[in-house]
Amino acid sequence: MDPTNKGRPLPALCHTAINSLMPPRARPSTITRADLEAARRRTLRDVIARDLDVLFCGINPGLYSSATGHHFARPGNRFWPALHAAGFTPRLLAPADQRELLALGCGITNLVSRTTAAADELSPGELRVGGRRLLRKVRAYRPRVVAVVGITAFRIAFDRPAAVLGAQDELVEGARFWVLPNTSGLNAHFQPVDFARAFRALRLVTGPGRKAQPSGFEF
Repeated sequence: MDPTNKGRPLPALCHTAINSLMPPRARPSTITRADLEAARRRTLRDVIARDLDVLFCGINPGLYSSATGHHFARPGNRFWPALHAAGFTPRLLAPADQRELLALGCGITNLVSRTTAAADELSPGELRVGGRRLLRKVRAYRPRVVAVVGITAFRIAFDRPAAVLGAQDELVEGARFWVLPNTSGLNAHFQPVDFARAFRALRLVTGPGRKAQPSGFEF
């Protein structure tokens, strides 16, 4: 199976949303350098509920995300446009709209809770501990699919050096694991159309979104 759907035409929905995948022009920000430094001491709350269709899992919070309290918040990150282009959301959500995902059957967590300026500041040991933590979370919340956003982090966290993008071979804690490309603006290997295809391939196996009841259970 080709998880990125390369070589095949994009669905109509992706064509209508493809322009939204280009990073938006940065707006004036109230986030200061001091705010970003202070964010190193913060963690980011999960957007999570039981029985989700898809639990998206980032690597760890960046400074901008922890400073704002929103996942994938740094300007230029392709996560939110890719969600929309793939049909997970009816409109292009801003990071501040993240809790609207729950009503669509989706949620967000991270492998590692520690905030860093870049994911490469994490040690392999931290990623492996994060993998075990994620499995505990999957056991508690029972998502149908866990989509890890970052192939290198997935390979280290779960000791799968040969893992490839897309669906993984076996169920883990009753959930199907899926790997998506890292949506950071620093990832030059994937263009907007590539993210659209990769997220759309996941959307095709999860089907229409459904409501999920928020839970007070936290890690």
